[in-house]
Amino acid sequence: MTATTLGADWALDWMERARAVVSANRIELIELDRAIGDGDHGENMDRGFTAVAAKLAGVTPSAPGEVLKTVATTLMSTVGGAAGPLYGTAFLRGSKAADGALDAGGVAAVLEAALEGIQARGKAEAGEKTMVDAWLPAAQAARSAAEEGSGPVEALRAAADAAAAGAEATEPMVARKGRASYLGDRSAGHRDPGAQSSALLLAAAAEAAEAL
Repeated sequence: MTATTLGADWALDWMERARAVVSANRIELIELDRAIGDGDHGENMDRGFTAVAAKLAGVTPSAPGEVLKTVATTLMSTVGGAAGPLYGTAFLRGSKAADGALDAGGVAAVLEAALEGIQARGKAEAGEKTMVDAWLPAAQAARSAAEEGSGPVEALRAAADAAAAGAEATEPMVARKGRASYLGDRSAGHRDPGAQSSALLLAAAAEAAEAL
């Protein structure tokens, strides 16, 4: 039976799956970042989500927002580079938008708030070869699913699939923000590491929902 709302158990499973998928893809994220950045994205993300898993071990939160707030503060204090503030702000904004257990509209609201946080912190727009290119289509897909009457599991799957497509679409783009922008046209032909890690995290969220 498909879950009609997503509670704290889903959020905890999401973070455990996030830790695992980031660890499994650490080298890929390092190599993506080495091509157009400073090469530390995979290491930073792995350290951050390992710390998140340790922080959440043994806790019994009552709602997803509590989990997301813990994720935010942990990432801000453990992830270096640009990713820490960006992801930390995303999860913090998302935690504030999470009002109790999440239906599809709640999922969309969390993703929209996370996107707003990323854009407020990074000053990036769609098409500039950043994690916005994964989060924007994800938030839009979740909102569309909610408006069409889908449940939260379907909304997250739509978001995850859109994020994956968005990350892939960064490959031909020329970077306009961050360290990658220093390369100019040479940044084309490489997938943005932040968009890729975003897609991995949203896939983990959908898989946690589908496992309920």
